[in-house]
Amino acid sequence: MSGKSKKEAEDFKTDDLVENQEIKDQKTEEEVEKVKEVISDADLLKIEKDKFLRLFAEFENYKKRTSKERIELYKTANQELMTVLIPILDDFERAVTEITKVKDKNLLKGVELIQNKFKSTLKQKGLEEITVKSGDIFDADLHEAITIIPAPTDDLKGKIVEVIEKGYKLGDKIVRFPKVITGQ
Repeated sequence: MSGKSKKEAEDFKTDDLVENQEIKDQKTEEEVEKVKEVISDADLLKIEKDKFLRLFAEFENYKKRTSKERIELYKTANQELMTVLIPILDDFERAVTEITKVKDKNLLKGVELIQNKFKSTLKQKGLEEITVKSGDIFDADLHEAITIIPAPTDDLKGKIVEVIEKGYKLGDKIVRFPKVITGQ
């Protein structure tokens, strides 16, 4: 084969490839046109309606999620302030205990009024005392064990012997765990 005929053969192959690609492109365009003809206006409306409903559902989920996050943030927004104020509640209880020893009724009455007002204000803001008493079953998720001592009686084994410090929660979240002594 001469150099010219090789070149002609390559050109022929290239022309064939280009022609075949054009035919394929025409077929795909024809297929697309057939699909468009098959899909009626009603089908297009159904597709658009489905897209709209999905978008609407996503937006509703977004609204619910942000609303829930906002409520959660509102409930715990005062958490830092409450953790600072809880020791003041403890101080009031110690003050009332010491004043009762002195037996000054007017001073006791004044301190109790302030203490009650302070407690009620914190309660309005969502702070609740966790009630724990001696004899309750110790739960590591709800209580903080300071120490374990031999149980004074058999019925106090694995239970709370004494409450050292009260616990508080803000909404459903515990801001300070009650500190307890447990029996072994």
